[in-house]
Amino acid sequence: MGLQVLLWWPNIIGYIRIGLVFAAWAAYKTPAIFVSLYSISIALDGVDGWLARRLGQTSRFGAWLDVVVDNLGRGMLWSLLFKWGWLVSALEWCVFVCNHNARGDHWKNSFITSPRFIQAIMANGFRTPLGTWVVSGLHCLPLWLYGYQWGLLSHWLYLPPWIQAAGTLLLAAGRLLALSVEIWCIWTHIEYLTNDEPEEKKN
Repeated sequence: MGLQVLLWWPNIIGYIRIGLVFAAWAAYKTPAIFVSLYSISIALDGVDGWLARRLGQTSRFGAWLDVVVDNLGRGMLWSLLFKWGWLVSALEWCVFVCNHNARGDHWKNSFITSPRFIQAIMANGFRTPLGTWVVSGLHCLPLWLYGYQWGLLSHWLYLPPWIQAAGTLLLAAGRLLALSVEIWCIWTHIEYLTNDEPEEKKN
């Protein structure tokens, strides 16, 4: 396979997404441009995986790049929304290291020994109602909060306050469900690290 995998179409989409994230960052104070660029980046997140399967261009690099771009985009937005937003980004990067270090590119399918609640969230690569809720919390909550901060939910979508509050709670609940999976991933990685010491070091 070699370095030619870098130029596979799904990975090119990943590079485009990175460009969109940085362009959105530069346009943060111009909501119409920011929302458009950031939303396109999120939408392309579903395209690259589909295209990889369609073209037979799935790869370890592609699986790695996909999560890197996701974390980059969400980390950018969380850090701009709140002073403490970097904590959310730091958590997601920590989980990324844990999953890809121990589970590799098949990390989404490596939860068969996890608690049933975690399995239900991760089932079929998040392609379940519960998984969709969790992914919505991950991807859409920061964008929703951006819309709230800049008045877009009121002035663009004309949503009454109670719907804005309900949407925030619903997406925040999805993000908390994601947090439960993240904590489990970190803990199991700690167990992996502490149980993988050579016998001579244990004695």
